[in-house]
Amino acid sequence: MRMVASAKLHRTQRLSQNFLRYSDELRQVVEALRPGTARADITPLQGILPGQAVAVVPISSNSGLCGAFNANVMKATETLLARCQHEGIHTYLFPVGQKVADYLRKRNEPNLNRQYVKLADAPDMFARTSQLVADLRQRHADGEISQAILLYHHFQSMGRQILTTHVLPLAIQSPTTDDTDTPSRKIRLEEIDYLTEPAPPILADMLHPRMLNAQAYSILLDALTSEHAARMLAMQTADDNANELLQELTLLYNKTRQQAITAELIDIMGGQVKSN
Repeated sequence: MRMVASAKLHRTQRLSQNFLRYSDELRQVVEALRPGTARADITPLQGILPGQAVAVVPISSNSGLCGAFNANVMKATETLLARCQHEGIHTYLFPVGQKVADYLRKRNEPNLNRQYVKLADAPDMFARTSQLVADLRQRHADGEISQAILLYHHFQSMGRQILTTHVLPLAIQSPTTDDTDTPSRKIRLEEIDYLTEPAPPILADMLHPRMLNAQAYSILLDALTSEHAARMLAMQTADDNANELLQELTLLYNKTRQQAITAELIDIMGGQVKSN
């Protein structure tokens, strides 16, 4: 299992790193077209008033044997739900991963959507991720939710995966009349001026859904990479513990065997003394 997890880890890590470049570049373009649209410093429940609702998307694995990976996600989800309940904020749950979905089902959580539980195992993972984002955007447009919060593990290194919260920027600022009437405008991106057609706000509206899909898919790949790393580390630890236990049992077996042999020799020698 450690070797299988290692192979999956290297494949997913390479895919995640390559796609992250595209996601970051697209976010920078949208931010340059309409500043404030792709903010990365939004904190969970920031500006959410009592009576409003948020969508919580916890991402776990579908199977176990990966250490405290799933337990950390469950604990963070429980803490966030308790905070929302304390502040009078309604929650809609979209679990990704069988482990966290079963946990929320046992808690009898209301507004539990199990449509995207097997998202990570789907052959068309990007298309399914786009469906999830489209569902969140539609609920936001209908006024059903005010924020979408993703809970996942960020892969930092082989031995360190950081539990992270990310708020998807579902809202986009409305363009002014002057912005929409302008057929083209220059924007500055990485010290270079670009002439856009149509106007930057209109182009930002066109790229905004793509940016959200890219961010969500990049986060899912990051969580998968962390899962494989956690499982690889857990299996390595289990392997080391098994070898250590085997050495201890072998030593105990040899000691017990030696004691039995010594006891038999003592009995034999004692019998010879008595016969003499």
